[in-house]
Amino acid sequence: MATYTTEIASDKLVSDNPIHQRLLKAYVAAQPLVKGDLLEIGCGEGRGVQTLRDHVKSYHGLDKIGEVIDKLKEQYPGVKFEQAVIPPLEHIPSNSYDSVVSFQVIEHIEKDKLFLEEIYRVLKPGGMAIISTPNIRHTLSRNPWHVREYTAKELEVLCGRIFDKVETKGIGGNEKVWVYHEANRKSVNRIMRFDIFNLQYRLPASWLKVPYEFLNRKNRDKLHQQQGNSVSNISHEDFKLVDYPEQGLDLFYILKKN
Repeated sequence: MATYTTEIASDKLVSDNPIHQRLLKAYVAAQPLVKGDLLEIGCGEGRGVQTLRDHVKSYHGLDKIGEVIDKLKEQYPGVKFEQAVIPPLEHIPSNSYDSVVSFQVIEHIEKDKLFLEEIYRVLKPGGMAIISTPNIRHTLSRNPWHVREYTAKELEVLCGRIFDKVETKGIGGNEKVWVYHEANRKSVNRIMRFDIFNLQYRLPASWLKVPYEFLNRKNRDKLHQQQGNSVSNISHEDFKLVDYPEQGLDLFYILKKN
């Protein structure tokens, strides 16, 4: 049985449902945009192959976690999956893919510019990449699993240095989504009030991963107990693709190569 961390939100844990549906929304939004040969960088436990495979000619999934890749190979025997720690994408030839998607990955990458340069390189001329990442304006506490998070403008500038066209959008939500987010914010603030020395930003990230995981899981379970159906009934349809990325919980950028 898989062990689910709060960083890899599960579709099998009810308390993870709002996060799972938020992540799923990026894939649903990408369905009309992807085409041809598709590469997913950071395929996780398979949201991409489940939601995008039928919209493209071929699907190729990469992830750094070997256990995840082995499981996906068993589950989808006709689909190509590979373990890879990136960047670079050194085993992939240039101009190979019509589409690349990478959702909630770039915030984990130390060399983010190289990461984007490699996506540009492996895209065919006329190809398109779609990325998502948390909007730092709505981050509730430091996430020790993230190397950095971005404002909308910071990510736009970074992408604009590499890609020929950058279309900036965000993933926001309806009232149900923002009510949950506000309850989550208040709950996190109650926990963070004990951090009187602001240690979450002063200690090395490696020291914070265990307490972060414990407190985050406890917080999600508590919100589920308190809010019940308002947690379990949120679906990806409650999350909305918005034209102004600053308004999104996540940034959702469409990147094109001439």
